[in-house]
Amino acid sequence: MSWIDTWSDRSRSALIAGVSAAVMLVAAGLILAAYDRQVYQDQKLQEIGVQAEILAASVTAPLQFDDAEATQEYLNALQADPQMDGAAVYDRTGKTVASAVRDPARPVPFAALPERSEVLDGFFAVSKRIVQNDRVVGTVYLRAVSEPLGRRLTRYGGILLTLVMAAVVVAILVTAHTALSRANAQLKARAAQLAATNDRLLVEISEREKAEDALRQAQKMEAVGQLTGGIAHDFNNMLAVIVGNLSLLLRRAAQGKTDLAKYAEGALEGANRGARLTQQLLAFSRQSPLAPVPVDPNKLVAGMSDLLRRAIGEHIRFETVIAGGIWTIFADRTQLETAILNLAVNARDAMPDGGTLTVETSNAHLMDVAAGGPGTPTASGDFVVICVRDTGSGMTPEVVAKAFDPFVTTKPVGQGTGLGLSQVYGFVKQSRGHVKIDSEPGRGTMVKLYLPRHSGQERKEKASDTAVVLPPGNLQEVILVVEDDATVRRVAVDSLRDLGYTVHHADGAAQALRLLDQMPQVKLLFTDIVMPDGNGRKLAEDATAAHPDLKVLFTTGYARDAIMHNGVLDEGVALLPKPYTIQQLASKVRDVLGSHTLH
Repeated sequence: MSWIDTWSDRSRSALIAGVSAAVMLVAAGLILAAYDRQVYQDQKLQEIGVQAEILAASVTAPLQFDDAEATQEYLNALQADPQMDGAAVYDRTGKTVASAVRDPARPVPFAALPERSEVLDGFFAVSKRIVQNDRVVGTVYLRAVSEPLGRRLTRYGGILLTLVMAAVVVAILVTAHTALSRANAQLKARAAQLAATNDRLLVEISEREKAEDALRQAQKMEAVGQLTGGIAHDFNNMLAVIVGNLSLLLRRAAQGKTDLAKYAEGALEGANRGARLTQQLLAFSRQSPLAPVPVDPNKLVAGMSDLLRRAIGEHIRFETVIAGGIWTIFADRTQLETAILNLAVNARDAMPDGGTLTVETSNAHLMDVAAGGPGTPTASGDFVVICVRDTGSGMTPEVVAKAFDPFVTTKPVGQGTGLGLSQVYGFVKQSRGHVKIDSEPGRGTMVKLYLPRHSGQERKEKASDTAVVLPPGNLQEVILVVEDDATVRRVAVDSLRDLGYTVHHADGAAQALRLLDQMPQVKLLFTDIVMPDGNGRKLAEDATAAHPDLKVLFTTGYARDAIMHNGVLDEGVALLPKPYTIQQLASKVRDVLGSHTLH
C-alpha cells in the first residue's frame, strides 16, 4: 500500500473522526441544550412556586375577610415583574376572587385548578392551595413567560465550538444556579417575613374582635338598663294611679260612701295607660300581631283630620296635601292611625308657640340602597309615602340618630315615655316598610313613612269593634274558657256570665279536651295561647278536629309564632289581645259566634 493510500486512509479516518467528532459535538451541544432547557424549566417552576407560596401567604387574611380589593392589590403588584403574564386568586369553592393578566387575549382559568406545576406553550404555570390552620381557604394561580429556545441557542453560540459552548454553558449554569440559590434564599427570607407579618396581623385582628365584642356587650347592657329603667318609671307611675284609686275606693266603700265610680274610672285609666305602653313595646320590638287590611291612604288621612286637629290644638295650623292616584296599601289600620297620631303629637310638642302641621300622601318608587341606618331604605319597589311635616324646633343630627331608640325623648321628665317614634319604627318595619327623618334645628322636622304598595286580593277590612251597647249573650250559647292563670280565668268567666252566657272553664289543654268530650254543646272555645301544658293553637286544632262546628277565640298578652307569621295574624284567626275591657270581650265574642268556623 502506497503512502498515498496510507494518507487517504488516514484522511478518511480523520474525516470520519472529524465527522464523528462533529456529530458528537452537535449531539453533545443538543444534549447540553436540552439539559439546560430542562434545568431552566425546573428552576423557573421552582421560582414561580416560591412566588405562589408568598402570594398565598399574603392573601390569606384578605380571603378570610372577603376583602377582594386587598387581594387585587397583591395581584396588581406582581405586574411589575415583566416575566409575569397572569395571576389569579380563587376562594375555597373555586370561584375567582381577583385576577390580573398582561394580555387580555390570554385570560387566566375561570375556576381554580388542582395543585400542580406545568409548562405550557411558551409559559410556565403553577397552582398552589392556600392553607390556614390545616384548612384550605382558596387557591392561587401564577403564569410566567418562557424564554424561547432559539434565543437560548443563539446565546450559546455555534454548537461546533464545543469547548467554548461548554465553558459558557457551565458558566451560565453555575451562575444561574448561584443566582437562583441566592434568589431562593431571599425569597424564603421574604416569605418568612411575610408569614411573621401575617401572624401579627391575625393576632391584632383577634384582639380587635375581642375589644369589639366587649364594646357591643357593654352597649347592650347599657341599652337594657335604659330600657328597664324607663319601663319601671312609667309602670310605677301607672301602678301608683291604679293602687291609689283602688285604695281610695276601698276606703270610701268602707265608710259607706257611694261616689265610687270616679275612683274605679281612675284605676281603669291607669290600667289602660299600662296596656298602651305594653302595645308600644311590642310594636317597637316588631312582635305585636298585625291584622292588615287594604287601606286607602287618602281616605285614612282625611278621616283622621278632625282627630288630629283636636290633638294638636287651635294654636297650630293643620293642612293636608292629598295626591291623586294614590295606591292602596296593606296595613293594620289601627296601628297606622296610632303611628300618624304619635307623629302629630310629637310635632305639636315641637311647636309650643304655634306653627304648621302638614300631612301629605304621595306615591314613590325606591331603588335598592345599601343599609345605612334606621332611616335608610333597604329594599326597592313601589311605596306609598305618608309624610308628617312640622315647622317646629327641629332636631340636631345627633338627636336624629337616636330618635328611634326606646325611652329617648327630648321632652321634659313626665311628659313623654320616649316610645312614640319607637312604636312608629317597629310598626313600619314589621309592615315591610321604611321610615326616614329629615330635621334641622330651627327649621322643623319631616318624618316619611314608606309603606309597600298592595295589589293582591286580601281579606277585607272589618268594621270597628267599638260599641256603645254591650252585645248580649244567652244561656244556650255555651263557652269554655281555658286559662292557666286562676285570677285571669276568674275575671273572664265572671265577665262572660255577666254578659249572659253559660260558661265552663279549664286550667289547661288536657282538662279542656276532656270537658269538650263531655259537653258537646260547647259553642265557643275561648283559650289563652301560652300555657304550661301546650299552646292554645295546638289545643284549637285538636278540639276542632274532634268538634268541627266549634268556634275558637284566642287571647294572649304575647304570642310570636303560634298564630302569626312575619308579624301578621294567620288567615281566619280571631284574637282578643290582653288586657281587654268587658266591652271589647262582648263585641269580639259576639262577632266570633256569628263568624265562620276556624279550621
